[in-house]
Amino acid sequence: MRSPVVFDLDGVLVDSEPVWEEVRRAFVAEHGGTWREETQSRLMGMSTGEWSAYLAELGVRLPPEEIARGVVGQMAERYRHGVPLLPGAKEAVERLAAGRPLGLASSSPRALIDVVLEATGLGAFFGATVSTEEVAYGKPAPDGYLEAASRLGVDPSDCVAVEDSSNGLRSAHAAGMRVVAVPHPLYPPAPDALALAAGTAKTLEELTPDLVDSLPR
Repeated sequence: MRSPVVFDLDGVLVDSEPVWEEVRRAFVAEHGGTWREETQSRLMGMSTGEWSAYLAELGVRLPPEEIARGVVGQMAERYRHGVPLLPGAKEAVERLAAGRPLGLASSSPRALIDVVLEATGLGAFFGATVSTEEVAYGKPAPDGYLEAASRLGVDPSDCVAVEDSSNGLRSAHAAGMRVVAVPHPLYPPAPDALALAAGTAKTLEELTPDLVDSLPR
């Protein structure tokens, strides 16, 4: 069997990080908090419970549960008007789905994952999808990737992960997966995180079966 591939969602298949930043930044300002210079990079990869608690620490005067509902509701509304797939996302998934199982390990809440997969038609290609809501810890912990491998019925060490963020790269590497980095130009990963990748693709067009299968074990 060819190496199973486990995709991240935000920043890899969907150009959602700018949308997340816009929505959360506005929410923080509206509810009395203060956005910090490092906030966006810290939020990337956190589970819903983790980032909503972090926004409360920024001074948002609401319980984390209400913060999560408010932000996720606004994100879902944005997606209903169109999911911002990254160029080549659907084609990359289709290429890699031929002859190998695919999984998804996302920090997005389940509600948003399902909206994206249904709206884009990508759901048919994934044998397992995991939200970090469904595991103990979000990225950079390995929990989401380990759960995706478990649901696929494969060994994590046989898998290749596709990631863009620092926390995502650290998460997949900690799970024992080989990682292909596809850095987002607006949110590049930290050098030490990028160094964990076994391979790099500048764009999703470069994410080919040959690249995945050539990665050293």
